[in-house]
Amino acid sequence: MDDDTITHRTMEVNGIKMHVAEKGEGAVVLLLHGFPELWYSWRHQIVSLAARGFRAVAPDLRGFGGTDAPLSAASYTMLHVVGDIVALIHALGQDKVFVVGHDWGAMVAWSLCMFRPDKVTALVNLSVAFQPRSPHLKPLEVLRAIYGDDYYICAFQDPERSEAEFARINTGLLLKKFFTYRDPLPVIVPRGNGFGSLPDKEIVLPPWLSEEDINYYASKFEKSGFTGGLNYYRALDSTWELTAPWTGVEIRVPAKFIVGDQDLTYHIPGAKEYIHEGGFKRDVPLLQEVVIMVGVGHFINQEKPQEIADHIYEFIKKF
Repeated sequence: MDDDTITHRTMEVNGIKMHVAEKGEGAVVLLLHGFPELWYSWRHQIVSLAARGFRAVAPDLRGFGGTDAPLSAASYTMLHVVGDIVALIHALGQDKVFVVGHDWGAMVAWSLCMFRPDKVTALVNLSVAFQPRSPHLKPLEVLRAIYGDDYYICAFQDPERSEAEFARINTGLLLKKFFTYRDPLPVIVPRGNGFGSLPDKEIVLPPWLSEEDINYYASKFEKSGFTGGLNYYRALDSTWELTAPWTGVEIRVPAKFIVGDQDLTYHIPGAKEYIHEGGFKRDVPLLQEVVIMVGVGHFINQEKPQEIADHIYEFIKKF
């Protein structure tokens, strides 16, 4: 469903060319996608928000789809990606915007609110809660210590284990594997039998995802490759080093958080306790709502498109 009333253009931001999809008039709502996604992940919310009097704007983030993809992982720190978004806000002629993020887009949105709260009227984030910076431990050290080298984020550090395996499998099939993954346990990919291994049986798409959708994603990733998206994971430690000045900073933007109870992010050790037992509210003092959607997995904005559009609207209409 690429709604032909959604318009597309390329904008110059922060030294790169960025592809942007948009629809509607009114206050701007920026919609930031995750991995392995595109602006297209927000197709339903774009139409819904535009119909309710907002201007919905969904870029392909740096490294994805129709947006430039610098080769070096050093160009994918949060300072780079948030820089793109701040430049986009200015290019759209805006002082402040509403922001909605999912997966990596949620992490970008939290960072935007940390670095430039003056640019965000209110925030709705999906799947990934705020993650305060540890002053002592680099992210990859933590992940390796908890899960080992075969954890997917650790495996993503090595092109031989990710791009090389991705190249051996049909792109559409690979995307089906990602989008239909519903195991809340950590994603472990044994070397040589990981991302590229074929499933035992044909993957049956859920009702919320069509072959047409998969074909759209595949057509873009076949052109761009996956390196841009994987570079976000490879820049985790660089971001940690560069963001030391923000250690302990609270997120001072009105916020709403939504996660599915089948989302693997909700089952990371300590995540539920952080979300429900005061840590989240301590670090995000203007957190107004936490919504746990029962029976819903990681790709929440695609799985429950109307409910998510309603949640966004009900929150941002107050401001």
